Amino acid sequence: MNILLTGGAGYIGSHTCVILLEQGYDVIVVDNLCNSQVTSLKRVEQITGKKILFYQEDLCNPAGVDEIFRQNSIDAVIHFAGLKSVAESVDQPLRYYQNNIDGTLVLCEVMQANGVKSLVFSSSATVYGNPESVPINENAPVGAFNPYGRSKLFIEKILTDLYFADKSWNISLLRYFNPVGAHPSGLIGEDPFGLPNNLMPYISQVAVGKIPELQIFGDDYETPDGTGVRDYIHVMDLAQGHLGALEKLASDPGLVTYNLGTGKGFSVLEMVAAFEKAAGKKIPYKIVGRRPGDIPTCYANPSFAEKELGWTARRGIDEMCADAWRWQSMNPKGYV
Repeated sequence: MNILLTGGAGYIGSHTCVILLEQGYDVIVVDNLCNSQVTSLKRVEQITGKKILFYQEDLCNPAGVDEIFRQNSIDAVIHFAGLKSVAESVDQPLRYYQNNIDGTLVLCEVMQANGVKSLVFSSSATVYGNPESVPINENAPVGAFNPYGRSKLFIEKILTDLYFADKSWNISLLRYFNPVGAHPSGLIGEDPFGLPNNLMPYISQVAVGKIPELQIFGDDYETPDGTGVRDYIHVMDLAQGHLGALEKLASDPGLVTYNLGTGKGFSVLEMVAAFEKAAGKKIPYKIVGRRPGDIPTCYANPSFAEKELGWTARRGIDEMCADAWRWQSMNPKGYV
């Protein structure tokens, strides 16, 4: 089977490429490289010994995307492509709505025109906003708290409307929590452009000396130690979840939604302590004010994914931190 990954050169996409190639799928990647590097795909080929067909193209270019579908027999699509920083989305909401929503509309129109109707969508736990209670299950109220999360939520609603208009589609909405870690080889990992917006690459870059200290955004939340609590999931477990969702589409499930998380929450300070243990060094940090768009606590109830997909997150916090440090220490400047 030929699987097209939009945004496949990115952090989660590249790790999912590894899983798919190892399972015998043929992988086609389309990525505009606005926040990723093609080197990641070369590293995936090194890990797997298999080739990836790559197109540098923007999803907002209908003619270019259509040409990719016409040149290849595509069986299903995993849609990762999109801007993904909560903080940046607060400052640049129009850019986020235009890029994330328009790109998805073009993709779906081209898929429909070419008779490809199997789609796994990379959504986010941010669609839940500030949850009323935790752990969060899939039928919890939604109401995203920032433009990034709202762009994901709007896309979910677009895909829902698409399915109810044409039930020959099979669509899986994956709401995943906080991906961290790296491939155990240390060859691929998270390599954000500029100052990291996510906790783990921020800690990693402090540990390797690229950034002088970690900023912790708020220690006055209603959590055990005052810092934000999140459900951190190893990126390889997350990639395995995409494989499960893809395989589920073969059974014609229609429109389905799954949380991908561990079901456990760790605070920022707990993550710092775990990373210090993995790296064998102290992480200097300072407490600063809360960051716009952040919430106190968010972690998953992943039992539905376990029931439907036979999937569970298997890697713990120690392995997450050890793999993240291996990647960063082997690649202090990322893919450069």
